[in-house]
Amino acid sequence: MYLDTEKKKELFEKHGKSVTDTGSAESQIALFTYRISHLTEHLKENHKDYATERSLKMLVGKRRRLLDYLIKTDIERYRSIIKDLGIRK
Repeated sequence: MYLDTEKKKELFEKHGKSVTDTGSAESQIALFTYRISHLTEHLKENHKDYATERSLKMLVGKRRRLLDYLIKTDIERYRSIIKDLGIRK
């Protein structure tokens, strides 16, 4: 599987407060970004996979809502996660 426990721990340790910090907005955004990049690569090869396309759009929406939440609550956290992950609005 493309996303195993070790990869999740690595993402949460790098972007969250600790390895067990799975609920913070930064760690969830990092996880969604990793999943989005994987699904994007899958869709480049399988362009007729509409179920995956739908799930990709839903993930992008979830990540967008979390980023909007961070803008409203703490702009510095938003700027740091955007810079770390290399995504921008």
